[in-house]
Amino acid sequence: MNPEFFSAIDTGRARSNNEDAVALDEAAALAVLADGMGGYNAGEVASGMLTTQLRNELGRWLQQSADAASDQEVRRAMEMCVGQANRAIFEAARANPQYAGMGTTLVMLVFRAGHVLSGHVGDSRAYRLRGTRLMRLTRDHSLLQEQIDAGLITPEQAAFSAYKNLVTRAVGVEERVLLETQMHELQPGDLYLLCSDGLSDMLDDNAIAQILLSHTDLAQAGRALVDAANQAGGKDNIAVILARVPGPAAATRSWWPFKR
Repeated sequence: MNPEFFSAIDTGRARSNNEDAVALDEAAALAVLADGMGGYNAGEVASGMLTTQLRNELGRWLQQSADAASDQEVRRAMEMCVGQANRAIFEAARANPQYAGMGTTLVMLVFRAGHVLSGHVGDSRAYRLRGTRLMRLTRDHSLLQEQIDAGLITPEQAAFSAYKNLVTRAVGVEERVLLETQMHELQPGDLYLLCSDGLSDMLDDNAIAQILLSHTDLAQAGRALVDAANQAGGKDNIAVILARVPGPAAATRSWWPFKR
C-alpha cells in the first residue's frame, strides 16, 4: 500500500516570490521537492522545470515498470531522469540570458515494497520519524557541511555562519550532476519529511520532531511546520512534503536528538 502524502509551500515572511516547488505522484509513490536559485524568477523556473519533469518522466516510468524492476534499475531511472532535467535546465540557462546561472536543489523519495529510495542534490533534506525517534537521512551538499566534516566549525557554530546557504552541488548549474542515492527500510507508521532550507534554517531538528509528534493528522503537522518556520522569522520560502507509511507506528524508548 502506498504512503499517505501531504505537501505545502509558502513564500515566508521576507520574500515576495516563491522559488520552491513540490510534486507528488501518488500512483507512482513518488515525492519530489526542489529549491531554486538564480536572479529574477530564474530559481522559480529551475525548480518548476525539475519537479515537473521528474513527475512526468520518472512518474510515468515508475507506474509502467517499477513492479518488475530491481532496485538498481529504479536507481538508474532516478539518475537518468535527474540527468535529463539537469541538461534541460542548463541549456535553458545558456539560451536565455535572464536565466544565466540558475539551478535548484533536489530531494526525492521513491517508495517500494518494504523500503524507500532517496535521492538528493544540495541542501534540501529528508528526515524520518520512526516512533518517537527523528533521524536526518541526507547530508547537505554545502560549504557549511564540508566545514563541519573537516572539524573547522561545530554544528552549534554553523547555525550562525555567514556561509549557511552556499551549496556545493545543484541541478542545472553544470552539464552533469551527481545524484546521491540511498535505500532505507520501511516500517509501518514511519513518517518521512522532505523540506527546503526555509524550514531547516528556521527550526532545528528538536523543534521539527516536537511538531511532528504533536500532530497525528498529516495536513495539520505540515501546516504547523510552516507556521513555526514563519514564526521563527520566515526568512526564506518554505516547502514541506510529508509521507506516512500505513500501519501502527513502532514503539521506541526515547527519541533523538533528546537524551534521557
